[in-house]
Amino acid sequence: MKVAIVHEWLDTYAGSERVVEQLIAEWPEADLFAVCDFLPEAERGFLRGKPVTTSFIQRLPFARKHFRKFLGLMPLAIEQLDLSGYDLVLSSSHAVAKGVLTGPGQLHVSYVHSPMRYAWDLQHQYLREAGLERGIMGAYTRWLLHRMRMWDRASALGPDVLIGNSTYIAERIRKVWRRDALVVHPPVDVDRFALKAEKEGFYLVASRMVPYKRIELIAAAFARMPDRRLVVVGDGPNAPRVREAASGAANIELRGRVSNEELVRLTQSARAAIFAAEEDFGIATVEAQACGTPVIAFGKGGARDIVREGETGLFFAEQAAEAIIDAVGRFEAMSIDPTACRANAERFGHAAFRAAMRRVVEEARA
Repeated sequence: MKVAIVHEWLDTYAGSERVVEQLIAEWPEADLFAVCDFLPEAERGFLRGKPVTTSFIQRLPFARKHFRKFLGLMPLAIEQLDLSGYDLVLSSSHAVAKGVLTGPGQLHVSYVHSPMRYAWDLQHQYLREAGLERGIMGAYTRWLLHRMRMWDRASALGPDVLIGNSTYIAERIRKVWRRDALVVHPPVDVDRFALKAEKEGFYLVASRMVPYKRIELIAAAFARMPDRRLVVVGDGPNAPRVREAASGAANIELRGRVSNEELVRLTQSARAAIFAAEEDFGIATVEAQACGTPVIAFGKGGARDIVREGETGLFFAEQAAEAIIDAVGRFEAMSIDPTACRANAERFGHAAFRAAMRRVVEEARA
């Protein structure tokens, strides 16, 4: 069986690339395709030396730094990749990878990280944050996203099997593409985050500081709980709002970026990790559980697939400081076993992901 793995683009080793890494581990004979490949040499180890077949976007002027600006050309680019010689096509898609062309004798299984949120339900937020609500560029961007929505829904008919990375994403697939999707949770390196049963007294937030993470809400909540210590790890464009929310609160420590080793140590030692975002899945949530650390999370999105309420953590219903304060109070009245958190996290390990993907392919072939 000839196998092809298709990824969106390669420019960094992040969440979706970890899926590709495990697909390569399960199908080491596969050939690899992408719209473009600008991955630094130091981050290419997960590709196992595989060459990457790319599209014409690879050769466009300024593509190395600005390939995302060619989004309007990517549907055409992905359709030009010749996969006619393959029996099995596995696409890893958060934008256009699912749109590769396959024929009747081929099986196409598409692992969907998310439909293009900036083209669908988050279009208005995207335009607002990008300063594109008005003017010629704003009008062009609206037209482009309209065209992308039409192509996105049409191309969603191509894969034989769609897989969402969480129940939440499967629901989004059903909403925007009107197709059912299986759920296979993404692989998490739970072995890197060892169990530590002895906890310290602080709560932890570890995240990129971008608006949808709502870290300023957590800081505002702890500013009103001076007897409880909060450690905030991370940096990003929303950092000024976080600093403002934490201003004058001696119980809040803003650590900025830390090493991977320090991140693991903090995650292992925290009394609980807190997440206020509506995530597609939430790998950091699993990592906290792998350390035996309970999770206090906003009760929408991928967190509902991860946290077992009352057993490994709990949810709060609103993205509001008052809801977080209430959740911390409820958490401190609970008793959560760190070993239960660790056992819960092991559901999301590398081996579990590869076995689930192999099972989906074999059932689809049968």
